[in-house]
Amino acid sequence: MAPARPRPRLLYVTDLTYPARGRRYGDEDVHLTSRLRADFDLALCHPRDAAALLDGFDAVVVRNSGPVAACPEAYETLRRRAAETGRPVYNPLTGRGDMAGKRYLLELSAAGWPVIPTVGRAEDLRLLPAADRYVVKPETGADSVGLRVVPGDAVPAAAAGGGVLVQPYIDFAYEVSFYFVDHDLRYALYAPDPGRRWQLEPYDATARDLEFARSFIDWNTLDHGIQRVDACRAPDGALLLVELEDLNPYLSLDALDTESRESFASAMTASLHRFLRAAG
Repeated sequence: MAPARPRPRLLYVTDLTYPARGRRYGDEDVHLTSRLRADFDLALCHPRDAAALLDGFDAVVVRNSGPVAACPEAYETLRRRAAETGRPVYNPLTGRGDMAGKRYLLELSAAGWPVIPTVGRAEDLRLLPAADRYVVKPETGADSVGLRVVPGDAVPAAAAGGGVLVQPYIDFAYEVSFYFVDHDLRYALYAPDPGRRWQLEPYDATARDLEFARSFIDWNTLDHGIQRVDACRAPDGALLLVELEDLNPYLSLDALDTESRESFASAMTASLHRFLRAAG
């Protein structure tokens, strides 16, 4: 009788105590890891410990943006060690969205994609639609840290020093997020009240909505991983991209029913198996 094949070993990077506004990262990761253990030998670790531990595992799973934003040096060390050792990281570190910072919004805006119009310098304000207020936010970051809403005459001071993006403030009807595993949409959620971003409800996406969301997944060219396409419904009824979260998006699993949560966990498990086969 042939010996049992060893189960893949995953190092799951998260900070279960990270204090996120309106979200419970720890609960989400406890749920996901409890399901993944059916298929993988798995250990959780803090971002600051990941680089030192990765040699004992077949792959690294990085989850939830808060820990990465709070420990940028540790995250960069993990990326470097993974590259040196050839250890695969999920999501793969080749993403072109938020994983690489938010300058992709400049690229997409300049190319005419359906994104919130974006410039990177105060002197380019003339290239944006006229607005009473503007959003100024860091090129890197998460959880809206550093985001400011300012009048037009305050943009030069707010943008001084660079490293920011400037967008017109849009009085949108609602925000909606589309959640993909690999290239498959698993579910969509929206916030009916613009003032309560994380009070989410199931969203029945139209064919046009799906075409919009999938276009950004195709643009990003990641073969494996979890991505969240965040958009807003503009006053003219069109969807505009807010961000493409391709590093470790919060999944709002608590807004789903039990069947949908289980379906997502199964899809993530299958994706990780495909990822490991491709990496092996």
